[in-house]
Amino acid sequence: MSDSILEFIKTFFILFFELLALFIVISFIVSLIQQTVSEEKVRSVLNRPNKGVNYILATLFGAITPFCSCSTIPILAGLLNSKVPFGPSMSFLMTSPLMNPVMIFALWILLGWKVAVVYFIVIGIFSVLVGVIFSRLNLEETYKGVTIKGEGFFADAKGSKVKQALNDAWAFLYPLLPYLFIGVFIGAFIYGFVPEEFVTRYASGDGFISVAIASVLGIPMYIRPETMIPIADALVTKGMAIGTVIALIIGGAGASIPELALLSKLFKKKFLVAFITAILVVAISAGMILNIVI
Repeated sequence: MSDSILEFIKTFFILFFELLALFIVISFIVSLIQQTVSEEKVRSVLNRPNKGVNYILATLFGAITPFCSCSTIPILAGLLNSKVPFGPSMSFLMTSPLMNPVMIFALWILLGWKVAVVYFIVIGIFSVLVGVIFSRLNLEETYKGVTIKGEGFFADAKGSKVKQALNDAWAFLYPLLPYLFIGVFIGAFIYGFVPEEFVTRYASGDGFISVAIASVLGIPMYIRPETMIPIADALVTKGMAIGTVIALIIGGAGASIPELALLSKLFKKKFLVAFITAILVVAISAGMILNIVI
């Protein structure tokens, strides 16, 4: 028992400070990038004649945006109201909560570079495909043309860029600290007290059904990536399939209840059904691919 307690304490502090440093450094770098990219530049780039390139650029822009729906959805409304093409805007919407730098680097550090690279490629490809498909389905007609108030993505820098980046990094990290603490606590508990045999017996499935169930469960659970990633690391260490865990993360981060509530203000029910379906397809596909490849 004493060994388990020591393992719990050791794992908690290592994970917590490792992720804390990662969040601060990556958030600082992302803020510096954001300060050099104005919203007008994004709009002008996404309105370029080459439609194929627009989807790729929208996906990349989504990867450096804020990490929650409260910021992503107001940006999406601003893009659509500015007549940015609908398809690339949907690629942006898909990418923003699922492919942010903190999430990618956390996966890299905790689960390995192969998981991070495969995850990045799969999410990137599916984000482009979803944008193209949503455009072909004329889902643009479901947009209500309203605006949502929010702080947005492009901050008005005051003072030096470095000072602004430090402020942004803290502003991003501070509200996430409780989620990070909870996630690390649960992950450390699993490391120290949950037998490998238990996880292997009841939660190690890597087949389609297991991945699909994890994808569906993720949506109502609304497990923030900041909370789930250290838990995922612990579960994988104990024997749970990587793809199944990733499917759970994508379901929760990609179609969270708060995000769906905000989207319902912008779009009709037809769009919400299509969006949830797309997230589930992406979650299941990514989970199955990771279970096969890794």
